[in-house]
Amino acid sequence: MKILNAAISGTLESSDLVVKVSPYEDGLDVTINSEVYKQFGEQITAVVYETLSAFNITQGQIIVEDKGALDCVIRARMQAAILRSTDSKDIEWEKL
Repeated sequence: MKILNAAISGTLESSDLVVKVSPYEDGLDVTINSEVYKQFGEQITAVVYETLSAFNITQGQIIVEDKGALDCVIRARMQAAILRSTDSKDIEWEKL
């Protein structure tokens, strides 16, 4: 999939996060800002990259503003933002 336009998902409530994605032609530019990055930064980063890999995203700007979200929330917000930005009609739900 390719990120075609800017999209956003999530909130800045506690235990949630905001994911912003937009087109970027020079590979992946991932920025993660988190209140709990010192404790869970490696895991947050792993979930973000795993989700990008699941959608075969190799180009785009991804900004994550985390407020202590669980892995399942990170994954869901990433999926929502990616699907919104790609305008994909043929979603393979079993792969999500």
